Amino acid sequence: MPEGPGYAIATHIFSVQLGSYEVESLQEVSGLSFEVDSIDHNEVTRTGQLLVRKLAGARKGGEVTIGRGLDKSEAFTDWLNQTFIKGDVSAARMAISIIVKDSENRPVRTINLKNAWVKKWDGPTLKAGDSQAAIEKVTIVFEDVEIT
Repeated sequence: MPEGPGYAIATHIFSVQLGSYEVESLQEVSGLSFEVDSIDHNEVTRTGQLLVRKLAGARKGGEVTIGRGLDKSEAFTDWLNQTFIKGDVSAARMAISIIVKDSENRPVRTINLKNAWVKKWDGPTLKAGDSQAAIEKVTIVFEDVEIT
């Protein structure tokens, strides 16, 4: 399949770095968004007409949800505990990188989330007789973003 400018990258090949640790058992990354405030600036022209200009305001942080298989990953669990058990959000703030890769597993785009920490954890649905993988979902908030 041809690759290059004009060809979209598939979304099924990606990885997530939590600091220097690569997160295992990934299922999905969703809800990734960030924005810049829009400021309305009202003016009256010399002829008395109202003119509304749009100005760029402050950049806002955002949030993202990571779905992953519940496993014995100590690094990820320790990071969760830093926020929820110890209540130490300052120490739990990390850099997270979401790396989108091409069909040959080469990085194509990296989204670096700065000062990220866990806002919410959703545990797996446990049901007797069900043969599904145990999936945890973690909502992460971040203060700034850099795309390379």
